Amino acid sequence: MPDETDRKMMEILRILADRDEVLGAKTIALELKNKGYDLGERAVRYHMRILDEKGFTERKGYAGREITEKGLKELEKGLIYDQVDFIFSKFENMIYHTTLDPQNARGNVVVNTSFFQYSKNIMNILKEVFTSGLAVSPFIKLSKEKDKNICKLDTICGTTIDGMLRKEGIPVVPQYGGLVEIKDYSPLRFTELIAYKKTSMTPLEAFTDQEMTSVLRVVREGNGLIPANFRVLPQNARQKAQETFRKMNKIGISGLMKIGENGESVLGIPVDEDMVGIAVIGGINPLCAAKEAGFDVNIRLAEKTIDFSTMTRITKTKPLLKTTGPETSKKVKFLLSKAWNLIYNVDFDLETHTGPVIANISHVNKEDLEKALEIFSQVMSTRPEYGISKYYQIIKDLVDGKSSIATVCSLTIDGILNKKGIPAAPKYGGILETSAKKPRFIELTAYNGSSLDPHEIYLSKGMTSVLEAVKDQGRILASLKEIPYVARPEALDILEDIKEAGFSILDIGKPSELIYNAKVERYHAGIVAPGGLNPIAAIKEAGITVEPKAVETIMDVSNMEEF
Repeated sequence: MPDETDRKMMEILRILADRDEVLGAKTIALELKNKGYDLGERAVRYHMRILDEKGFTERKGYAGREITEKGLKELEKGLIYDQVDFIFSKFENMIYHTTLDPQNARGNVVVNTSFFQYSKNIMNILKEVFTSGLAVSPFIKLSKEKDKNICKLDTICGTTIDGMLRKEGIPVVPQYGGLVEIKDYSPLRFTELIAYKKTSMTPLEAFTDQEMTSVLRVVREGNGLIPANFRVLPQNARQKAQETFRKMNKIGISGLMKIGENGESVLGIPVDEDMVGIAVIGGINPLCAAKEAGFDVNIRLAEKTIDFSTMTRITKTKPLLKTTGPETSKKVKFLLSKAWNLIYNVDFDLETHTGPVIANISHVNKEDLEKALEIFSQVMSTRPEYGISKYYQIIKDLVDGKSSIATVCSLTIDGILNKKGIPAAPKYGGILETSAKKPRFIELTAYNGSSLDPHEIYLSKGMTSVLEAVKDQGRILASLKEIPYVARPEALDILEDIKEAGFSILDIGKPSELIYNAKVERYHAGIVAPGGLNPIAAIKEAGITVEPKAVETIMDVSNMEEF
């Protein structure tokens, strides 16, 4: 189980990664103190020796240590429960370190850092998007790696806006990252959202896949989906916020799509009374457009702060977006509301093995169905524990030109437990790294605060390796559920019956215990189940086009087949 020593070592790795330079024990000790860890130089040296032995850091003479590639990878997937908390605190840290003064255009701004192979074509795409105004700012910093044709591009992140508002004394709170639907060049509404406080990845990072955005189509046709952020601030600060936006606009920082009135919904997101909602264009939009055009782009969001004076304007802007119209009646639909209604309708009988379950429904081209089922069978016959259930169903003509594969959703477990009087609640969908020694979650996104099933997000980004997991070690979809610790003894008996009925449970945690490196609420116990879309993920990994849809509907297992 990770302990306080693990947390300290993870913070040391974060410090080395953030500073991107060789650091000595004294500097690290000071940085740790700023983060609330009272660790002296001697103790830092002790922890650094452990990190050296693990290969996460490397000593550079007497100057100190630097983080290794192995250390960076460990940092990305280390204490995942800590990473969920860290994402929001990272943004707060960046906001605090924003010092740009709109009066003289001097100071630090938060930037996204991207890497790609230089070509005139990709630069033309980027300029096209910057010119359209679908970015926070046209100011960039471009550099080339030594002896390589790889470019490093810093673009201004929307978090800079939060920092500038804070410097004006306005308490602004980032809430969501998501996708906004644009119709005839007018922002219509948010269609997808992820809460900043509920995920191990930056919210907009979830939407950078070329299958999810259509920035180029918005630029050229006026219709599509673009990444955007949403934050709230007090109604009393609205006028000052508008003045600040006008000042920012004069120095080339904008991206404002809409600022609401007191308690008014903004692009489909409800806002509390006495608060004001603000929607801002995502700073990564130009890079998303490049990915849509087929270019390989590595995007790192809110990576660091740099001096605004070191950046140059890539182009003049001619903003394409129109002023937003009246709010539509459509609101963003959060996943958990739909999930709870489906959970309520689960009525699977553990004795007769009949009754309604929650189903995922995924679509493949009809000509690919036979090959897809071969891969499906390979996963279920080799590692049946990686599929939530032995039940599945082929549905014809649900979608034109497609065959549909229904699989049981892991939220069915929550439904069965609730029907038995055990208050089980879905907490996270995640990526579980399988290992002969100790499996662990390396990504987590909460069901609460997301409009998409987390597993759909991970599939769209190609983050699984189920085919490798079947053979040895890989990454599978899994979910974490919570039950009150007082209900654990009774739940254990019911879960045994659930397993005998053909469902898979990977682990059941003890009260308040980390489970596969994931954290449950105090006085609760965790249950980890595999994702019902794991066989579908394997199909996608094999190169077959598949459209996965999780938490779709209720189906009776009597109409389903068994592997």
